[in-house]
Amino acid sequence: MAIIQKKRAVVSYENMSRELSEAFAQKYPKGFSDYLPDLIKYDRPDGTFFYAVTVEIPDAIYLVKIKVKTDDADDIERWLDSVEEGSQSGDGEDGGETGGDLPDDNISQYSKDSDDADV
Repeated sequence: MAIIQKKRAVVSYENMSRELSEAFAQKYPKGFSDYLPDLIKYDRPDGTFFYAVTVEIPDAIYLVKIKVKTDDADDIERWLDSVEEGSQSGDGEDGGETGGDLPDDNISQYSKDSDDADV
């Protein structure tokens, strides 16, 4: 008996086919909070990396690349400095939390970007 091998491919979240999008939505109906535990970091030979989840459809198994912004030490340091400056100057009316936005508060950074075609 012959074993049928499924096609294996890597695709970005933004470039999924309709069939793959439906399978993704079925596997992860709540979105981000659902797939976060399944994210796996894959290292490329050139030293770069990407994060992906596995999604299977009847004829193929896909690694769906998910854009993940990792914390940048300089961003965190700037944010911490702004929080310290804000709390020392007493800018808050009720003495509450002051100081800048979190480094990742701009969700537009997760919008569609060009996909790496040579994966």
